[in-house]
Amino acid sequence: MSDSVGEDYQLETLAVRAGGQRSQFNEHSEALYLTSSFVFDSAAQAAARFSGAEAGNVYSRFTNPTVSMMQDRLAALEGAEACVATASGMAAILATVMALMQSGESIVAAQGIFGATQQLFGGILPKFGITTRFVVGTDPEAFRAAIQPGTRLLFIETPSNPLTEVFDIAALARLAHGAGALLVVDNCFCTPILQRPLELGADLVIHSATKYLDGQGRVLGGAVLGARAVVDEVFKFLRSAGPTLSPFNAWVILKGLETLPLRMAAQSEAALALASWLEAQPAVSRVLHPCLASNPQHALAATQQSAAGAILSFEVRGGREAAWRVVDNCRLISITANLGDTKTTITHPASTTHGRISAEARAAGGITESLLRVAVGLEALTDLQADLARGLATIA
Repeated sequence: MSDSVGEDYQLETLAVRAGGQRSQFNEHSEALYLTSSFVFDSAAQAAARFSGAEAGNVYSRFTNPTVSMMQDRLAALEGAEACVATASGMAAILATVMALMQSGESIVAAQGIFGATQQLFGGILPKFGITTRFVVGTDPEAFRAAIQPGTRLLFIETPSNPLTEVFDIAALARLAHGAGALLVVDNCFCTPILQRPLELGADLVIHSATKYLDGQGRVLGGAVLGARAVVDEVFKFLRSAGPTLSPFNAWVILKGLETLPLRMAAQSEAALALASWLEAQPAVSRVLHPCLASNPQHALAATQQSAAGAILSFEVRGGREAAWRVVDNCRLISITANLGDTKTTITHPASTTHGRISAEARAAGGITESLLRVAVGLEALTDLQADLARGLATIA
């Protein structure tokens, strides 16, 4: 029995109701199906399910009702034809590449992306004959110059991690399509509540559901969304290779989606206020947040995002030593590299999230020793300011 709603509802309603299915018990809250496999009525039905001739659940590595509900709800929020869930955000990126590319093809990616993604693209995929050209900056013309025969994917995060750089999704989609490539957008920072890349021309959206989609730092998860024909190719890889989302994690994320619009609104508002406060602090040399009037990408962000999200970065005067003093003096803010939580977190990217890439790559991507990234949660703004002020006061 379906408890789902149509796509004509607002995002707030879709976040609570989309994708819902009820069993014969007619439960109100979505059920958690903890089973490895499903029983068939006959040998003929088993054969039909395995071949795909008949829709239905087979084995929880690739079909599970709870996972399906989470996928359907997220697809409704993103405006996607299809969604396939994965074990983590990095699993979503890997599955996309392995499903859609082959040896001899290449990726063009922004330099300023998550450190683990840089490691995957630059250190692991070349072993399989897939190469990546990294582009410094956000200018679409720089991406155009990096495209070669055999370029299959353009990959961006917007806003990026950790510099919150904003990329022109529509312009890069046109560029990718003109070259016979697909544009893949990591929408982790904004979520579909603040930005819908598929409506701007992107072909695929990637999520680390570990972040805002769950929203409370409880489970790992990921997702790939887009046109059904493309996502089906990713599903084929997931079915055989197995980096799929567990039913329990899917259920946690499904319930997290219900409060996503409320959390994104409140955390975005607090992040902008904190960014504005940081700009006035003498120990801070630069603040990076797309909605600040001082940000040169402010106008672009306003055209494709309804708000800039809850991530900000800032540089302090004094390099690594000063940056670490700010971190070490935090008593409230959690010192962890995770983000998207209701609890505010702080990290030093050069020695954590981007610590495994080379110093040259960090420099090219603008990851300085003075840089700190804050993911703003739901605490009182004055308490967050006081926590950061303690460390900033130690910088002469």
